[in-house]
Amino acid sequence: MTDQPTPDDTADDTGRERLIEAALSHALFDGMNETAIEAGARDIGMDMRLARVHLPGGGADLAAACHRRGDAALARWLAQNPPQGGIRDKVAAAVIYRLGRTDRELARAGAAILSLPQNAGLGARLIWESADTIWDGIGDTSQDVNWYSKRASLSAIYGATALYWLGDDSPDLQDTRRFLDRRIEGLMRFEKMKSFARKLPGVGAASDLATGWIRKPGARDLPGHWWSRGRAHAAPDSAQAGQEGASE
Repeated sequence: MTDQPTPDDTADDTGRERLIEAALSHALFDGMNETAIEAGARDIGMDMRLARVHLPGGGADLAAACHRRGDAALARWLAQNPPQGGIRDKVAAAVIYRLGRTDRELARAGAAILSLPQNAGLGARLIWESADTIWDGIGDTSQDVNWYSKRASLSAIYGATALYWLGDDSPDLQDTRRFLDRRIEGLMRFEKMKSFARKLPGVGAASDLATGWIRKPGARDLPGHWWSRGRAHAAPDSAQAGQEGASE
């Protein structure tokens, strides 16, 4: 059997980042696919077999890497330039910064590959990661079911706004900002209604009883884990979760 090349521990991240950088320069013309990855690998003199080790999912992995680069840049900006104002202002500032610093053509190429049925789960996860980056970056301290509901709501808002932005040619993304403001206003009305409902006799207690077992993922946790009374309850499809549960 022919040995397949594998990246060593020290060169892994560097090699992968070089490949991604090179492949993205071709994705503008070729799309997020094997063609772009092969061209990028040739540019940096990397064996294509090793390139497949770095990006086993092909174009979907390349699109995910591009998206996560944007999230990493957003996280750095939020840490260095915390948005001011109320929650809606902070969320809007973070979303607009994220979209405004994104190459629209690369985003279109990424959206095309992630919209395929086999990549739907990855696409949803990436949107969730962006929402999580924003909430963490603006100082969200939720520890209960609100941790999940906030990210779910913002995922819907971010996803819809990103799709609108792809076709927005207005100066300084003015139309996108107005679209985003309307989506956030709808969310704020829902949050106010939810807060009012919890004040009704018995509603708050019933809500706590129904959702009190849900806790924000801890430092040892991964998406899909829920912690209750010190025990990890992992999603059935998470192999790593099963390993962690067995080790405790």
